Amino acid sequence: MIFEKKFLLTLVDEHSAVKGRKKPITVAKTHLFFQKKIDTDLGKNVERICFGAGCFWGVEKRFWEIDGVVSTSVGYAGGFTENPTYEEVCSGKTGHTEVVLVTFDKSVVKINEIIKVFWEMHDPTQGFRQGNDVGTQYRSAIYYSEKEHEDALINSKKNYQRTLKKAGKEEVTTEIKQLSIFYFAEDYHQQYLIKNPNGYCSLHGTGCKYVDE
Repeated sequence: MIFEKKFLLTLVDEHSAVKGRKKPITVAKTHLFFQKKIDTDLGKNVERICFGAGCFWGVEKRFWEIDGVVSTSVGYAGGFTENPTYEEVCSGKTGHTEVVLVTFDKSVVKINEIIKVFWEMHDPTQGFRQGNDVGTQYRSAIYYSEKEHEDALINSKKNYQRTLKKAGKEEVTTEIKQLSIFYFAEDYHQQYLIKNPNGYCSLHGTGCKYVDE
């Protein structure tokens, strides 16, 4: 990921955010890992949820390993700027965080199994950073599409907080809220670690296992 000398470590408000643009970013229609069309039409058992856990390159790759995940896309969510660019998001002036939109078949994998992977893949106590990646765009976040997932997500956060506390870790700072809109990141970011097998991957968890209670 690109390292900056200065970081905006305060979330921008709606009035101060850059305005963005009407034209959306165009991405390839075929997913390089799943080798099928990235379809916007969801089937009967298919649901979507967004996760922010630092640099989205490595986060996306981790979700490919879950049986039942049928597609992923990297992008931006949680902020104010319409159709933001990567550079704008990195400036901290959009309010967005880097996220992965995970599409999964709920008849194959349950949301709790995906949540477990999310908690264990990163350190959710670091606020506006993940390791060497610093900035509001790297904050830990979950943006859900299905209202029925809200309680499970909030309870999972409390659950993992108890586990981390026993291990002497800090407070969980993960943002959990309903997804307003997901904006695709530029095409060169999509399935980045397939295009660049030796590319940067910053994923590093706390070492604490998530146990569903």
